[in-house]
Amino acid sequence: MVKSIMIVGVGGQGTLLASRLIGNVLINKGVDVKVSEVHGMSQRGGSVVTYVRYGEKVFSPVINRGEADIIIAFEQLEAARYLSYLKKGGKMIVSTQTIDPMPVITGNAAYPDEIIKKIKAQGVDITAVDALELALKAGSAKASNVVLMGVLAAMSDEPDSAWIKAIEESVPSKFIELNKKAFFLGKEAK
Repeated sequence: MVKSIMIVGVGGQGTLLASRLIGNVLINKGVDVKVSEVHGMSQRGGSVVTYVRYGEKVFSPVINRGEADIIIAFEQLEAARYLSYLKKGGKMIVSTQTIDPMPVITGNAAYPDEIIKKIKAQGVDITAVDALELALKAGSAKASNVVLMGVLAAMSDEPDSAWIKAIEESVPSKFIELNKKAFFLGKEAK
């Protein structure tokens, strides 16, 4: 059976590193993994989407609406934007961080209120975490992506050692300890 994880965020939030970490954990487990990066206007703070599909045999990395087992949203508005991709009974992990998109910055729109509450009201199994605060506690706001990987790890049956190995293989050596700390803060946040 093929499982699908969708990672959504805003350019510069580290969605690609997150997909690499998940991919490494799964490849080291010995399953077939396909990762696809869909870039929006990431250099301008636009949406960035990454698909990770894994199982015995995966033919396509693409996730269609209603197919994602898990959506990891690095920002609340991105969670709302991609909610239709979550399958019935799927799980959503959301950072409580908000990043104003261009229409909000220019005053042409308002940032929606109570996004997480509205998603929960639709019966979605959602775990909301202040990943930015935990990343700062670990030593850098840039580690919020790895905090969210810790939250995912707490929901999975992959051992911590697999995640730590993936961090060591994917992160520059000077940031490994900071990212390990961020990972464990996320794992404990659930």
